[in-house]
Amino acid sequence: MRARAFSMRESLLSAQPIAVAAFSRLSGGTASLRARRRASPSRRRRSVGGDTRGAPPPVRYGGPVVAVFVHHTDSPNGYDCADAPRIIRALAAGQTGARLFDDIGYNFLVDRCGTIYEGRAGGVDRSVVGAHTQGFNHRTAGVAAIGTFTAGTPVPPPMAEAIAALAAWKLGLMDVDPRLRAQLVSSNSLSRFPVGTRATFDAVAGHTDGYTTSCPGAALRAQLPAIRERAAQLQGRSHALKQTREPHSELLQQ
Repeated sequence: MRARAFSMRESLLSAQPIAVAAFSRLSGGTASLRARRRASPSRRRRSVGGDTRGAPPPVRYGGPVVAVFVHHTDSPNGYDCADAPRIIRALAAGQTGARLFDDIGYNFLVDRCGTIYEGRAGGVDRSVVGAHTQGFNHRTAGVAAIGTFTAGTPVPPPMAEAIAALAAWKLGLMDVDPRLRAQLVSSNSLSRFPVGTRATFDAVAGHTDGYTTSCPGAALRAQLPAIRERAAQLQGRSHALKQTREPHSELLQQ
């Protein structure tokens, strides 16, 4: 099964490939991802006093990514995958409009056919600080499954495979085993943890683990253990993990 990747910064009408990061090197290419060009969408800077047009704000970068938070977009499931770019643009418009974000909050989005899209600008292989998990946007990446995955809703296998492939690659940049746990420090008391609290998460966690929400939905959350195992397999990790799953010592550095 192959996952595909497209940059949300480049033209969706063009099929010209751009430089591909380490996606294609996962497990001998079993989860080969391809990026394609599309024209940079215009973005508006917003302020409390109203809209101010101009250059987009500078991208914020954080420390190395040691955890991935999985989300769902809480949008309809029965879309044609060819329509995913329009859906993502609508999501971005909603977040940069009513919610006053400076860009879409998710670092990546995945459609039901297993296509991966770059979300927030800054570079897929860099530690871009997103706006996806209140209190825990630093040293993490947010990936959103396009759709709604409440209890009893099937999670499309290509989507789950793409999330696993993305987690394997992104965490693999720091040699993080997706089955381990990471310790992060809360930056916002609106999360499940008061500001300054050191919290422990699965390296592939659900949005609800860090914030009071039902996201990514009970059905997708139930898939996370299998996604972690698949991501580890794609990284080439064949050894069994100790039951304690203590946080990796390198992940304790903040």
